[in-house]
Amino acid sequence: MKIVLLDGHALNPGDLDDSALRELGDCTVYERCSQEEIPELARDAEIVLGNKIVLGEKEFSQLPKLKYVGVQATGYNLIDVKAAARRGIVVTNVPAYSTPSVAQLTFAHLLNLTFHLSDHATGVRAGEWTKSPDFTYWNFPLVELAGLTMGLVGFGSIAQQVARIALAMDMRVLACRRHGGNEGMAVEMVDLETIFCQSDVVSLHCPATQETEKLVSRKRLRQMKKTAFLINTARGVLVDEAALAEALNEGWIAGAGLDVLSTEPPRADNPLLRAKNCFCTPHFAWGTLAARKRCQEVVVENIRAFLAGKPQNVVSGF
Repeated sequence: MKIVLLDGHALNPGDLDDSALRELGDCTVYERCSQEEIPELARDAEIVLGNKIVLGEKEFSQLPKLKYVGVQATGYNLIDVKAAARRGIVVTNVPAYSTPSVAQLTFAHLLNLTFHLSDHATGVRAGEWTKSPDFTYWNFPLVELAGLTMGLVGFGSIAQQVARIALAMDMRVLACRRHGGNEGMAVEMVDLETIFCQSDVVSLHCPATQETEKLVSRKRLRQMKKTAFLINTARGVLVDEAALAEALNEGWIAGAGLDVLSTEPPRADNPLLRAKNCFCTPHFAWGTLAARKRCQEVVVENIRAFLAGKPQNVVSGF
């Protein structure tokens, strides 16, 4: 079985053992791959693996031997699963591997926003504490989370883990989701308008779809409290970035912590890179060693299941 991994560096920059993958067949790993290189690099592949590669009808038509696409991530919006199904190509993903890590970064951003950790640490390094006439100082208001309301847009595995942490910190938790309830947790299920109007923290945990594109609009930002924070560890396209930059610069909301942007890497003129009280990290919530190891293990198990005729974690309708 010919296996081609087109963008291996993302999941494994060299700190994971990929021997289990290589044992599954004739395996070729490319660290990176441009869209134009896909037909040449994967021409003879029966199995194609990737993280951020785009595969649609055009690419499928150029890969005549392709039988299986393994997405080395949870999100699979870059794969045309309907086109794959028409050609009998199985598509799988890796659900929930990054849940603890993404929940951790959600709170890393929130704790930074409420204590201005990066600002104060930079100030101490610059000598501000050394020069202080008092034993302590702070240059920004310090915010306690206990008693505040966190609103979760989406309530899948990551949002549920975020809710557990928030409840442990004595926060009130609201959530909205298209289907399902509160999973037996002390979480109030509400509509989207209530999330934006009542929350002190709005945290995004829903997939990128046509319906959710620019869900965080100018109108929604205007509904938020001036003291509220926005956290996005889901997908950049959920946010109207120009509107969010305006909201931050004009003081409609207090701050934002973002691990994702609409274009990645971002363009230099993205307004959020310079907006007030906006802290961007480079889409690395999923990148802990533990999370990537879990992802790699499931990628291998997915292929083994496919080869055994019992595919698992299928997202293409098979």
